[in-house]
Amino acid sequence: MIVGRDEHDFKDEKMKNLNHIYFVFLLLFLLTGCNEAIAQQPLEIAMPLPTSIDTPTATYTPPATATSTHTATYTPSPSATHTQTATQTPMPSVTATNTPTIIPPTSTPTSTSTSTPVFVSLVVPETPTITPSPAPITDPSLTIQALSEREYGGGELEIVETLADRKGYTRYLYTYPSDGLTIYGYMDVPKHATDPYPVAVVVHGHLPPHLYNTQTYTRRYTAPLAESGYIVLHPNMRGFYPSDDGMDWFRVGVATDVLNLLGILKATTGQPGPLEQADPSFIGLMGHSMGGGVALRVATVDQDISATVLYSSMSGNERWNYEKILRWSGGKYGHRELVTPDSFLAQVSPNFHLHRITGPVAIHNGEADGGTIKWGIDLCDQLKGIEKPTDCFTYPGQPHIFEGAGDKLFTKRLIEFFDKVRLGTETSTKIE
Repeated sequence: MIVGRDEHDFKDEKMKNLNHIYFVFLLLFLLTGCNEAIAQQPLEIAMPLPTSIDTPTATYTPPATATSTHTATYTPSPSATHTQTATQTPMPSVTATNTPTIIPPTSTPTSTSTSTPVFVSLVVPETPTITPSPAPITDPSLTIQALSEREYGGGELEIVETLADRKGYTRYLYTYPSDGLTIYGYMDVPKHATDPYPVAVVVHGHLPPHLYNTQTYTRRYTAPLAESGYIVLHPNMRGFYPSDDGMDWFRVGVATDVLNLLGILKATTGQPGPLEQADPSFIGLMGHSMGGGVALRVATVDQDISATVLYSSMSGNERWNYEKILRWSGGKYGHRELVTPDSFLAQVSPNFHLHRITGPVAIHNGEADGGTIKWGIDLCDQLKGIEKPTDCFTYPGQPHIFEGAGDKLFTKRLIEFFDKVRLGTETSTKIE
C-alpha cells in the first residue's frame, strides 16, 4: 500500500505520462514539418552556423547512479532525425534526476560563446543587369544654324531607267549622291511644249522599310503636279530601299538628302542633262507625315524655297515628336532624344526658327488624325503670330492619309497653292 496517494494521484500520474508522450509526438511532428518546409524551398537553404568554433576540453558525464522518484525516462527517438545540409548528432540520453552529481571539468574550455547563430544563404544571387542611361544627342552639326551655314550638292543626278510613259508626263528612276550615300528617287517630267518647268519636290512619309517601294502612295500627288506643268522630284529617303542608310538623328539626315538634291538642281539647271528643263526660280516643297517635318526643316534652312505644303505633318517641336514616338514604338525609340537638354532641342527644332521661312506655307490636317492635327493647329497659330502668309485647312473625318473626296480636294488645293504663289497671287493668311 502506498501512503498518501489515492486514485486521483494515479490519474494525475497517468495524465503526466500521456502529456510526455504527446510532447514527444508533437516534437516529431514539428521536426517533420520543418523538413517538408525546407524541401519545398529548394532555391534557398539556410543553416545555422556558430559565429566562432569552440574547442572545449571540458567533459560532461551524466552520473550513472542518479535516480529520481519518478521512473519515466525521456530519450529522443532514434528514428526522428532532422537532416539539413549539415548532419546533427542527437544529444546524449539524459536520465532525469532531482539531485544530479556533476563531475567538474578537467580544464577550462577555450571558448564558451553562446552567440546567436548566423544564417548563411547558399543561394548565389543573379548578377543584376545594369542598363546604362542613354546619352543625350548634342552634335552641333544637327542644329538649324549649322545646316544653314554648310554647302549642299556636288555630283550629278543620273537617270537609271524609264519607269512609265504617260500621256502627260514621263517617269524616270534616278540616283544622286548625298554626303557619301547613294540616294534613289523618281522624277516626273511634263510633256508640255513650253519649258522650262517650275519644280515641285515631294517628300514621302514613314513606312516600314520592308514595305516601302520607290513608287509609293505619293504617286497620287506627283502625277497631277506633272500634268499641271511641274517637274516633280521624289527622293527616296536614306534607309528606304534602294537608297543607302546613314545617320538620321532628329531626321536631319533625310533633310540633308533633300537639301543635297536641291543643291544639285540649282547647280545643273539649264545644262544638258536630266534637269535641263527645270526652272529653279520656283521650288515648291510638299511633305507628308515624316516628310512634312522634313519639309518644314528644309524650309527653315534653304531660303530659296518658294512655297511649302505640310500634309498631316509631324511637329516642328522635337520634344513633342519624340514623346509620341516613344509611346507609339512601345518604348523602343526616343530615349536619347528625350534626355537631350531643351536648350539643344530648341536649336534643332524648326518651330523655334520659323522666322527663317521666306515663302508662304499651307497646312492640311484630317480631323480624324489625332496624332497630328493639334500640331498643325499650333503651327498655324505660330506662323500667324509672326505674320507669315499661311493657309490652314482641316478636313472632317479624314485620317492620316486622306481618302476619297477629301484627298481629291487636298490635291486640288495643293496645285492651286503652288500656282498662286508662282504667279504672285498668294499673299493673305487663310484658315478653313
